[in-house]
Amino acid sequence: MNKDIIAGKWTQIKGKAQAKWGDLTDDVFDVAQGDSKYLAGKLQERYGWERERAEKEVRDFENTLN
Repeated sequence: MNKDIIAGKWTQIKGKAQAKWGDLTDDVFDVAQGDSKYLAGKLQERYGWERERAEKEVRDFENTLN
């Protein structure tokens, strides 16, 4: 699923993302609105991951939506 589709369907996908990364707040997901770079940054911040790992987590999540 491409990034434009993810952003367009964010309200439906948001629940799956919240289940995967439960330590992130609703506010983070509301602001993210499907923005993978923003989400990866918040994952880095919250979980203390390296940038590469956070970006991989988001990519892997996007791939599960296909």
